[in-house]
Amino acid sequence: MKVFVVGLNHKIADVDVREKLAFQGDKLEEGLIRFRELPGIEEAMIISTCNRVELYANIQDTQQASESVKSFLSAFHNINRSSLDNSLYVYDDIHAVRHVFRVAASLDSMVLGEPQILGQLKDAFELALAKKTTGILLNKLMKKAISVAKRVRTETKIAENAVSISFAAVELAKKIFTDLSSRVFMLLGAGEMAELAAKHLIGNGVKEVLVSNRTFDRACDLAKEFHGRPVKFDEFILEMVRTDIMICSTGAPHYILTKSQMQKVMKERKQRQVFIIDISVPRNIDPAINDLENVYLYNVDDLQGVVATNMFERQKEAEKAERIIAEELETFLKWQASLDSVPTIIALREKAEEIRKEELDKLFNKIQDMGEKEKEAIEYMATAIMNKLIHPPTAALKGDVENKEMLVAAIRRLYGINGEKNDE
Repeated sequence: MKVFVVGLNHKIADVDVREKLAFQGDKLEEGLIRFRELPGIEEAMIISTCNRVELYANIQDTQQASESVKSFLSAFHNINRSSLDNSLYVYDDIHAVRHVFRVAASLDSMVLGEPQILGQLKDAFELALAKKTTGILLNKLMKKAISVAKRVRTETKIAENAVSISFAAVELAKKIFTDLSSRVFMLLGAGEMAELAAKHLIGNGVKEVLVSNRTFDRACDLAKEFHGRPVKFDEFILEMVRTDIMICSTGAPHYILTKSQMQKVMKERKQRQVFIIDISVPRNIDPAINDLENVYLYNVDDLQGVVATNMFERQKEAEKAERIIAEELETFLKWQASLDSVPTIIALREKAEEIRKEELDKLFNKIQDMGEKEKEAIEYMATAIMNKLIHPPTAALKGDVENKEMLVAAIRRLYGINGEKNDE
């Protein structure tokens, strides 16, 4: 009984390869059931996201499972089998458990510390539970992986620093304006990065949104999407008097907001703070504006610098997360090792109980006139003796000892326990 992982992710496979192996829609449920039915697969679970496809299992033989799963993936997705050998990683036992813990804690993600993967892992586990494809090992593994991820979130700051341009914009806005809900935001232009930053700002509390674009119809469409108000492009400077946060991405070949224009705006604003992000390349906002009091201007390079700094901070926190995983890995492996002893412990207790009852029956048949109180006292004593005799071997089997297989074999031979019990 050991954990087994076969899969691929963004590190080793391009998106076109990941798409071919993805389990989408109804294919996920069908694939999960067929995966569980493979020879040598005792428990099964599949996680399929845009950045990874991984199959988790409880197995006995790694080579058999590896061949079986690769053949299954080839047939299920109609992919040449030989092409999979260079695209898949295979982990088993301790390496598989560590990998699952790192995935759950987002240490294996494209964006270190991102929170989405834990939710995706939970969804995959819930489907496996619903389809009854997991059992004692994978159930414990998933519950432990989820608790490991939560511990990493609680005990480190791995998710606290923005590592994308759009999130960095929000992070900076929060440093300037503690409460975003009372701020007026303007989106000037319509670049993909700017729109994403706008969505994050709105998601973080901004309620009043203005949208200005050279094409007014486009401004109207975006304003409708963001529940805001469209502004004609030649009137955006007038609206700057009310605007606290602006993201600019117009693609114009020259400055569309100069220092002198911004001076007039700040005078009418009575010097209230303004946060401006110029994502345009070439820049659309005069850099000299940053010299004005209470005006905070950032360009795309500034944001990338923030992202780089934050990524470095996340890397430092990832080292703490790895130590947490090492601790939890040891705990899980001790629990897993104890599973190998469970059938022997059960068999030992059954053997002892059998002997106890047999000897008591002999005694009570021999002494016919024994009273109930005497019988109860003798039964109590026999049970106490039995428990004390089997306690040392039971404790040894439960303990963290080397060569547990040899210990199991020795106890079975010494106590005359034949056959194997299997009680999860």
